[in-house]
Amino acid sequence: MGIFDRYLLRIFLRVLLVCFVSITGLYIVIDAFNNLDEFLNYGRQEGSLASVLVEYYSARIPWFFDRTGGLLTLIAAMFAVTWLQRTQELTALQAAGVSKSRVIRVLVGGAICVSLLGVVNRELVIPSLREKLTRNAQDWRGENGNRLDPARDNQNEMLIYGRSTFANERRIDGPSFLFDRALPGFGQRLVASNAYYRDPEGDRPGGYLLVGVQEPENAAKIRSCVVQGRPVVLSPCDTKWLKPSECFVPSNMDFNQLAGGSAWRRMSSVPELIAGLRNPSLDFGLDARVAIHSRLLQPMLDMTLFFLGLPLVLSRDNRNIFLAAGMCLLVVMLFMSVTAACQMLGDRGYLLSPSLAAWLPLLIFVPTATAVSFPIYE
Repeated sequence: MGIFDRYLLRIFLRVLLVCFVSITGLYIVIDAFNNLDEFLNYGRQEGSLASVLVEYYSARIPWFFDRTGGLLTLIAAMFAVTWLQRTQELTALQAAGVSKSRVIRVLVGGAICVSLLGVVNRELVIPSLREKLTRNAQDWRGENGNRLDPARDNQNEMLIYGRSTFANERRIDGPSFLFDRALPGFGQRLVASNAYYRDPEGDRPGGYLLVGVQEPENAAKIRSCVVQGRPVVLSPCDTKWLKPSECFVPSNMDFNQLAGGSAWRRMSSVPELIAGLRNPSLDFGLDARVAIHSRLLQPMLDMTLFFLGLPLVLSRDNRNIFLAAGMCLLVVMLFMSVTAACQMLGDRGYLLSPSLAAWLPLLIFVPTATAVSFPIYE
């Protein structure tokens, strides 16, 4: 890497860092003031407002980078090129016989590195922070009840209802498990005061411990129900570790998958999404398939956006930074609108299959990016 490459890379990285810090700081300030009462309350409980804010927003910074990384990369590259044009450095380089393609080579490398960093962020960092990201300031500790949308366990052929969920205890308040067919002795419905999710441990499968069983009333006297060699409901009648007022429903749908819904899928890694598709209990629809294809193609989408915006500055010999920012905004709005529209059509199964919905933005914009990039290589 030559002296000029290092010089241009420093400009690119500085602008990228300044833009990210500025936008992230603005988001944190606005959001913190909107939720100041909640944060002050948590601060009084834990003795330090600063520690609460650091814990809360440190989980949201990677999420914010995932949302803005592609846009900020394009802004930083366009600013760096516009700066070269404004200071006449690009003209001097071209007069010395250096082509535009050679000048921006380091910017392309920087954009690729940022895109790869985004992959690491999406696949490793965000999934590790998923539990924090699914909670808002009003329920940061998971102590408040959240609405539970009915969820279906396909393997056990049952629908899980409940008044609300409590994340800190992994508890369902007022659970009702409705089976597709009547189970011997239990009938079609299990109702209890509370249900707690329990991870697999030893010979015990993962599932929901129902406490204070209300229906059926004689559940403690009914033998456990087994269908095709697979336990569906475990009863205290023949299960020693259950108390008389308890039942246990094995399930491959854990509490986060049950309560998180679409938010859980958005913040999962590709291997987790693929495992979810193979999980017989989960009902992952077309949106999950679109998400998997889109996640795999995201680095190419980021680079396509980069090559759509940067040539607009290079080909026009533009020295106005604000005009460059305006063109960047128009390109990004068009690109994101088409991408979102394709994914929406794929999610709902209208006209587009999941794979085509993910690939169509590339099929539209890659030829366009190639055409507008020709002036760079002239």
